[in-house]
Amino acid sequence: MNKAIKYRLYPTKEQAEYFLKCFGCCRFVYNQALNWRIMAYNADRTCLNYNDTAYGLVALKRIYPWLKEADSIALQQSLRHLDTAFSNFFKVKGAGFPKFKSRKHNRRSYTTINQKGTVAVSEDKYIKLPKAGKVKARIHRSPESGWNIKSTTISMDSDGKFYASVLYEYESITIPVAISNNVIGLDYKSNGLYMDSNGNSHTGHKYYRAGQAKFAKAQRKLKNKAIGSSNYKKQQLKISKIHKHISNQRLDDLHKTSTKIANQYDVVCVESLNMKAMSNKSFGNGKATMDNGYGMFLNMLEYKLNNRGKYFVKVDKWYPSSQTCCECGRIHKLSLNDRIYRCECGLTMDRDLNAAINIRNEGLNLLYEQYQKVG
Repeated sequence: MNKAIKYRLYPTKEQAEYFLKCFGCCRFVYNQALNWRIMAYNADRTCLNYNDTAYGLVALKRIYPWLKEADSIALQQSLRHLDTAFSNFFKVKGAGFPKFKSRKHNRRSYTTINQKGTVAVSEDKYIKLPKAGKVKARIHRSPESGWNIKSTTISMDSDGKFYASVLYEYESITIPVAISNNVIGLDYKSNGLYMDSNGNSHTGHKYYRAGQAKFAKAQRKLKNKAIGSSNYKKQQLKISKIHKHISNQRLDDLHKTSTKIANQYDVVCVESLNMKAMSNKSFGNGKATMDNGYGMFLNMLEYKLNNRGKYFVKVDKWYPSSQTCCECGRIHKLSLNDRIYRCECGLTMDRDLNAAINIRNEGLNLLYEQYQKVG
């Protein structure tokens, strides 16, 4: 199995300049190779592959000697990324045609492979990288014994901070826990994060709305500055830092909440919602949906439960969890404005609590059916 750990880097001025140079070189090679592929296909319908572009990279280095200053493995990896993008375009539904990378709008990053210790993480608070040498880093988590470094991706956020995402390879020895009654169901709440089947709700702090006034003020200041000027760029950096701070607040809350649930319960049942569709403007609640980060929360829950040998069960989004009575099973048509569920059997409870209980019960049924087929 593979696991990535992201470390914050504190490079020197020379190391930061080298990283920026690698970002630019990888972007240049990617765009050149994409142009070769398009031209070859338009000329005589020839489809170039990775090996063809790798041969072209050798010639490209002769024409542009400054490419030799960058990590050679990183340049090759940019060609592999392009090859993967073309494979996805032909094989994966919904994948678009590869686009040229822009200096302004694309994520600044490059990937290098560990070859006989060229990449190393030290407990002395540094990470060894090809050509960059030992880069000061915050090693907040050390790899376990038996973990081998496969690759690392160096990136720079919009606020100017550098990170290294180190990919470790290891043998999985996770032992699944026995299915128990320690189970919980979670129902999505647009005005919070979730309601669980025990009646507890996570309100979910609205970090973007809380920082919206500060963000709007910074945007107004940017409007009054000349585009491209030094003050304009400084103000852009301030706006990026506000965005990053809001994102970090949200991630911190989601990580703490998902870790608490993964440690407490053996089985977690959720709905397989389409968060992208729910965040659409036509839904009417897109900003709140994006602000609570429920999709990221589910992804965190899934991998944390899997790492602990526990169970993450997805109930189909078309299952009428909000319409079904959790006591007698009757189905009632409810509008979004109906927040209290009332049934002829005498049940009266919060609509989201009723849905969470139904999700828990349906998730357990699906889990037992799966194990009966295997057994």
